[in-house]
Amino acid sequence: MALKLSVLDQSLAPEPDQAAAALQETLQMAKWCEELAYTRFWVSEHHAFPSVAGSAPEVLLAALGAATRSIRIGSGGIMLPHYSAYKVAEVFSLLANLYPGRVDLGIGRAPGADMATAVALAPDGQPKFDAFPQLASKLSEYLWSDSASPIVSPRPPEAIPLWMLGSSFDSAILAAQRGLPYNLALFINPQADTRLIGLYKSHFQPSQHRPHPYAILTLSVFCADTEEEANALQLTYDLNLFRFFTGQSNGRSMTPQEASTYPIGAHEKAFIAGRQSSRACGTQQQVKQKIETIAALHDADEIMAVTNMYYLKDRKRSFQLLREAFQ
Repeated sequence: MALKLSVLDQSLAPEPDQAAAALQETLQMAKWCEELAYTRFWVSEHHAFPSVAGSAPEVLLAALGAATRSIRIGSGGIMLPHYSAYKVAEVFSLLANLYPGRVDLGIGRAPGADMATAVALAPDGQPKFDAFPQLASKLSEYLWSDSASPIVSPRPPEAIPLWMLGSSFDSAILAAQRGLPYNLALFINPQADTRLIGLYKSHFQPSQHRPHPYAILTLSVFCADTEEEANALQLTYDLNLFRFFTGQSNGRSMTPQEASTYPIGAHEKAFIAGRQSSRACGTQQQVKQKIETIAALHDADEIMAVTNMYYLKDRKRSFQLLREAFQ
């Protein structure tokens, strides 16, 4: 079976004051990926990061649905411990009524922020990470059960696909036990065990809405016309991410030109090396070969590409080359 291709967009702004422009670029990317016939276009949830524009995926999805016609749109994901399961059900029922047959609801346990921000997000100041399995169960009940109380209004016009997101054994087993499709976030955890999707599939318990297991593998992709250009785009992303993780960034991203002259030390080299085996970078054929190898290693049914590049034109070109490589 040929691999399906999808996109996860993180709505990043290269400068803290460019959030509005970054959100408009996300709308352009969704239209572009629809033209290229990608399967789905998801947006992520992160908080209190100066470079993140799309901190509310449920709001962004409403705009994405209006800007596109046929591509599936979804959350990658809603960080459920921050919220009421009932409210999330209401929001996605409304979205599914606006865009029937096109909405995916991906949920995760991670904070998507530092703990101080997670506390600020919790209505009572107490994040409910330990209650994630119960919240997921309650959410599915609100969405799918005719006897759920209180009722969700408006009712969804179809059974909204509920995806379990994660990068650990716990998330894989939980998805299997609930009979949900699974999305393994390899781009977040480059060292994720290659047996996770196999574990999920072997423990899968068929459900009313999902008779068979199905797994997406989400990984970073940097595709360009030349290997040198792809490597430069990847290096820019790596250095910006490293600087953020180590507290060296004020929210401003380095340009590829600035990254090319950055003094790379031992710590940066180790950080980059730790991510190399779990992503695809290079020309069309190099990327295609790497993705097929990684997909087979993890037993994935679909690939979701994350392509964080400084310039919109480079992201669009990367997705174009990737799509052409698999046609």
